[in-house]
Amino acid sequence: MRQTWTTRMAKARHALPYAAATAATAAAAWTGARATGPASRWYRSLDRPAWQPPSWAFPVVWTPLYASLAWSAGHALNRTTGRDRTALAAAYGTNLALNAGWTWLFFGLRSPAAGVAGSLLLDADNLHLIRRTARHDPAAAAALAPYAAWCLFATALSTSLARRNP
Repeated sequence: MRQTWTTRMAKARHALPYAAATAATAAAAWTGARATGPASRWYRSLDRPAWQPPSWAFPVVWTPLYASLAWSAGHALNRTTGRDRTALAAAYGTNLALNAGWTWLFFGLRSPAAGVAGSLLLDADNLHLIRRTARHDPAAAAALAPYAAWCLFATALSTSLARRNP
């Protein structure tokens, strides 16, 4: 049975938010990764807490977190229209910019204190994003919970690093 042009277009319109969210999330991940340097001499010289995960754990954790973030955005954007959709897309974009910005503050500036500031902004924005998303799509909002939890852990780690390395 052949699909009609209308059916194909409807499927494409449904897929577009997922594709856009995936591209935006990948761009943010790539941008942030350009500044990341856990193997750098500077980072290895920091006094780090014993509870810090090994460096290999970060990409293992971030990969599914980024996937859930992209899925959440695509899913929620498919359930909104007009100004609500534009505002929700902007909220996800802001969050991705803060996410990528943290690595530039911490690693790019070589400043754990700047990393704490960026991490706190990201944590606050995560709460805002979850609340905004929940208004339109509770499932997409729930999918953001592990991401927000990991960001809170990153804030605790950044804070510990800033205290240990003034």
